[in-house]
Amino acid sequence: MKDGGDWDVKWQVWARRGEQMTELKPEQGYGAGFRFTSDSQWLVRMQKTGSGEQDLYLYHVEKGAFASATKKPLSDLAWAYFYGRPETKRFAKLDFHISANLMEGTEEAYRSLGMDWPNNRYLVISLSGEYDNHPKNVAMKGLGGWHCRYDLETGKFDVPETFAKKNAEALRWEIRR
Repeated sequence: MKDGGDWDVKWQVWARRGEQMTELKPEQGYGAGFRFTSDSQWLVRMQKTGSGEQDLYLYHVEKGAFASATKKPLSDLAWAYFYGRPETKRFAKLDFHISANLMEGTEEAYRSLGMDWPNNRYLVISLSGEYDNHPKNVAMKGLGGWHCRYDLETGKFDVPETFAKKNAEALRWEIRR
């Protein structure tokens, strides 16, 4: 933690691998949680960014130290994937409590969710958020628990068939709430 004065506190995150120390950028105004893949080659930083909001940052071991694995935060990439899908093209942009969450199970390849995926290959991300000011000023509230999968080998997102029904329900949540 570093204090810039007047309670301008910034949290720095450092990772050590052997003798190598690496600062995991960017600095933030809140603490963070961390999850590793079982082979310790990948690290996800679950970074609180405000009240009810969270971003994800992905790091990979390169030359013995952790380095950013994506140019943008993993959460930004997940949201871009969400808004780029055919069923969400008309979904208004959320503007309140925007959160990307890494689902538990990374360390054991999501077997607790009933998956039979290779170890250290996928991350499951859940997206949620609300509207403070819905663009159409109707009784829509937001999105709750829409899931996608990120492939650590290819750097691509997808929605496995097992998530399809729950995702359709998450999209309907916007209208029901």
